[in-house]
Amino acid sequence: MSYPAKANVAVETEASLGTNSLFQQPWWLDAVAPGAWGAVEVSRDGRVVARLPYVTEKRLRLRGLSMPPLTQTLGPWLAPSEGKQTGQLARQKELMTELIAGLPPHDFFLQRFHYSISNWLPFYWSGFEQTTRYTYVIEPLDDLDLVWAEFQSNARREIRKAQKRVAVRTDLDVERFLDINTLSFKRQGLELPYSRELVRRLDATCAERQARRMFFAEDGQGRLHAALYIVWNEDSAYYLMSGIDPDLRNSGAMSLLVWEALQFASTVTEKFDFEGSVIEPVERFFRSFGGALRPYFRITRFSRRMGFLMAGRDMTKALLGDSHVPGKRT
Repeated sequence: MSYPAKANVAVETEASLGTNSLFQQPWWLDAVAPGAWGAVEVSRDGRVVARLPYVTEKRLRLRGLSMPPLTQTLGPWLAPSEGKQTGQLARQKELMTELIAGLPPHDFFLQRFHYSISNWLPFYWSGFEQTTRYTYVIEPLDDLDLVWAEFQSNARREIRKAQKRVAVRTDLDVERFLDINTLSFKRQGLELPYSRELVRRLDATCAERQARRMFFAEDGQGRLHAALYIVWNEDSAYYLMSGIDPDLRNSGAMSLLVWEALQFASTVTEKFDFEGSVIEPVERFFRSFGGALRPYFRITRFSRRMGFLMAGRDMTKALLGDSHVPGKRT
């Protein structure tokens, strides 16, 4: 399948919105957490210079600020600044401290910050804790021959194998995607970690903004082997969800869909973010496409009240379960 040099897409400029990723966009949060999100903003001279969106929830009578489904990162956005490094760090401390002070009362806080945020010290000084996570990012996308050359040999083999067995199509709807997405979880005895209605709502929102595409691998008998769902803005495309038919998982179809998604992404944005995974087989699959390893922070904080109410690790998991990469069980 070939794609034009520049696809006809409509993406919103985000610098003026105070965001460092698609996931901080108000329209995205309206779709995945309707009526449940807010944002702390810091202004200087009538201009927003720092912003921290959050989603409120209650678990076991505890109030939390956490991550909505299908959302890779939130965290703070800081307006770009110039000058000496010492001055920039001082400014980061000042703005982040104001953002933290503006958060509503909560018993627990859980967010994953975008990898562009490399300084979390102001959060540490305010009692937060950090765990490092990783994603793989391919950039730039303007030389697809170079992108292909960086693939591991087994990824290229899988793609060539799949090209002989399946065809890629992009004209099926979100219901067909959800059917095969569900199969990946069902194979492991798991339910979808998000509702079909939420995905339908998000899909309609992204489609309206020409900010999503689904890729399907179909064989000559009309069987769908795999499906991949990506979203994008002007800065990056994101591997959001996927699914594989367990009975057809050895065809190499998912590797082919990733390659097709990368070719398409090169026509609409600057880079491709696999969103990472702590699940070892998934990490191995993502790594095979040659992206650069990007560390990012998972930030948490617990109130004293929550400390009294928690009854060991099982309670912690119930409150802060973080499967991290919904829809990516390859």
